Amino acid sequence: MTTLDVFRTPESVAVVGATDDPAKWGHWLARGAVTGEHRRRVHLVNKRGGQVLGRPAHPGLDALPEVPDLVAFAVPAPALAADVARAVALGVPGLLAITGGVEDETAIGDMIAASRTRLVGPNCLGLYDAPGELELAWGRFTPGALAIVSQSGQLGLELAGMAADAGIGVSRFVSVGSQLDVCAAELLADLAGHEATRVVALYLESFGDGERLLDALDLLRAAGKPVLLLTVGASGAARRAARSHTGSMTSALDVVDAACRTVGAVRVDTPAQLVDTAQVLVRSAPVRGSRVAIVADSGGQGAVAADTAARLGLSVTEFPPEVRRELSKLLPAHAAVANPVDLAGAGEEDITTYASTPAVLADHEVADAVVLSGYFGSYGRDIPEHQWAESEVARTIGATATAHATPVVVHSMAQHTETIRELRSSGVPTFSDVESALRAVATAHRFSQTPLPRARRQPAPKGLVPPCEPGSGYRAARRLLADAGVPFPPAADIAPGTLDPRGALRSLSAPVVLKADWLEHKSEHGGVVTGIQDPAALVAAYDDMVARLGPHRYVVEEMDRRADVVEMIVGARRDPSFGPVVMVGAGGVQAELTQDLALALAPCSPSTAHELIRRLRSWPLLDGWRGSRPVDVDALAAVVGAVSEVIAGRGDIAEIEINPVRVSPEGALAVDALVIPAPPDNTG
Repeated sequence: MTTLDVFRTPESVAVVGATDDPAKWGHWLARGAVTGEHRRRVHLVNKRGGQVLGRPAHPGLDALPEVPDLVAFAVPAPALAADVARAVALGVPGLLAITGGVEDETAIGDMIAASRTRLVGPNCLGLYDAPGELELAWGRFTPGALAIVSQSGQLGLELAGMAADAGIGVSRFVSVGSQLDVCAAELLADLAGHEATRVVALYLESFGDGERLLDALDLLRAAGKPVLLLTVGASGAARRAARSHTGSMTSALDVVDAACRTVGAVRVDTPAQLVDTAQVLVRSAPVRGSRVAIVADSGGQGAVAADTAARLGLSVTEFPPEVRRELSKLLPAHAAVANPVDLAGAGEEDITTYASTPAVLADHEVADAVVLSGYFGSYGRDIPEHQWAESEVARTIGATATAHATPVVVHSMAQHTETIRELRSSGVPTFSDVESALRAVATAHRFSQTPLPRARRQPAPKGLVPPCEPGSGYRAARRLLADAGVPFPPAADIAPGTLDPRGALRSLSAPVVLKADWLEHKSEHGGVVTGIQDPAALVAAYDDMVARLGPHRYVVEEMDRRADVVEMIVGARRDPSFGPVVMVGAGGVQAELTQDLALALAPCSPSTAHELIRRLRSWPLLDGWRGSRPVDVDALAAVVGAVSEVIAGRGDIAEIEINPVRVSPEGALAVDALVIPAPPDNTG
C-alpha cells in the first residue's frame, strides 16, 4: 500500500467518537464507514462501549482486535492530541482528524512528523473515494468523475452537491483542513493515477509550497485531467501593499493566473462556474477554439445568446454560403440561417430538426461548439405523448456530438425532465440559462490554449554575485540591471555636496535629464528635470533641486529623443508561494491608471516574453498604431527576459521596476529603475 492508498482503499477502518446521535459528526462518520463493510473491516469506538448503529462499540483503540489501517477522529478538541498519540504508538498508518478548534496543532504535527503515520486534517470535513467505496464525511455523495480537493470543507461539500445536481457526481473528495501533514499538492499528485477521476476541482485559500503544487498540476496535465481552480484574493483589501508600481499594480490573483497558465490549469470565479465547466469537460469533446454556433427556436433567445457569447470572448461568425443553403433546405423559408440560427417554429413541426441542424454545422466544421437554446427538453413534459420522440432526438444529438467530436451544449427552459436526463446520459451538457452554458464553453476553451513553458529555477549560490545595496537608488539599480543586459542611456553621477555640476556634461550629449538618484518615484516629488540643453541650465536645475530636496547624489543622463516611442513598464517581484514573477505592461506616469499588465513565472523564455507582450491591450501601439512605425518588440522582450533572470537568480531582491522602458523602432532604453532588497531572512 503506497503512502496515500490508506486514504482510498484501507483494509480496515476505525471511527473514534462513533455515536447514534445524528446531530454529531461521529454518527455520520460511523454511518459512512459502515456502508463500506463489504469492502473492509469496520470498527466503532465509543468510550462508553455498548452499541452504535446496532454494532458493538469498543471503549478505545487499545481494545480493537487489530491495528486498523485508517482511524477517523470525531472527538473534542482537548482529547485529540492524546488520541493521536495513542494511534501513533500503535502504528496506525493513516489518521483522519475532523476535530476543529485544536490549540496544540503544532504538537500534533511534530508527533506525526516523527512517525510513519500520515494525517489528513485536523479541522476538516472528511474524505470520500467512489471506487474505494470509502465514505468518511458528512452527508452523502453521488459517484462520478469530478475529484474535489478543498481547503474549505463546507465549500467542498457545496461543490459535491452541485456536481450531483449536474449529474456528473464525485470520484474523490478530500477536505484538507489545517494540512498539518498531508497537503493539497500531495493529494493532487495522487489523483494523476486515480482512474475514476476525469476532472479536478481545487479550492485553496493559501498555496504553501508553490513549486510543489505546480509539480502536482503538471502531473495532472500530463495525465489528461483538467484542473479548475477556485480561490480568493480579487478584492482591493486582498492586494499586497508594496513600494513599487510592480507590487501595487498586481494582486495575488494575477500571480495565481500566471501559475495556472504555466501548468495548463484554469482559474474560475464561482462554484457554479466550476461545476458548469466540469460538465462540459466531463461530457464533451474538447472545445478547441472560440467559434460558437447558436441554434435557437426563438429569435430573441438567439440574439441574447449571441450578445452573451461576444461578451465572453466567443466568436459568433456568419456561416459560409454552402452551409446557409443546406440549412435553408431543412428550415422554413423565414428562418434565419446565418448564425445565430432561428428555427422559426421548425421544431414544432418536426422535432428532429433539433438534431439535424447541429449535425449540418458539425459536418461542415464551422464551429468549435454548438449551443442549442430554447424550448427543447420541454416537449415530453408538456405533451407526454411526445416524450419518446424527444428522447430519441436527445440521443441523436449526443451521437452527433460524439461522432464529430464537436461539443453540443443545450440550454433548456426545462430542467429535471426525462429529456434532460437522456441528454446528459448521451454526453450532452445541459444548463438552465444560456449565460451559464456559454460561460462554461468559454472556460472549457481555455484548456485548449498552450501552457507557457515552465522554467526550472536555479538560484545563484550565495557569494557569487554582489549583494543588492539597500537604499542605493537609481545609480545602483542601473548598474545591476545593465550588467544583466538591460540597456540604459549614457549617464554621469553628481556626488553629494558637489557645488558645480557642469563636469557631469563632459561625456554626455545634450539634451540631458537631471534625476534625484535616491528617490523611488522621482516625478511625484519633483525629482526629475528634462530637456536641459547647456551647462547654465544644468546649474540652475541642480541648484533648485538641491534647495528643495537636499544635497544628495544626483544623476545626469542623456535624454532619449527617438521618434515613435512607446513607454512600457517591466517589473518583477517575489511571491510568497510561487516565487519570482515577471511583469510587463503599459508604462509611464499613467501605468497605475491603465492597469494593462501581463505576468508570468520567472525566469521566462523569449517566446513567453513575446506572448506576454501580445496579450496586452496596448499591443496595437507597439505594432504600428495609425501609421506609426512598429517598435522593436524583440528588444522589449529581451528586457523582460533579463529582468526575469535577475529576479529568479537573486534571492536577495524582493522587487524590480523599470518604468518607463522607452521602446522605439530602433530598440529599447530603460530610463528609470528601482530595485528593492529582500529582508535579510529572505535572501538565498
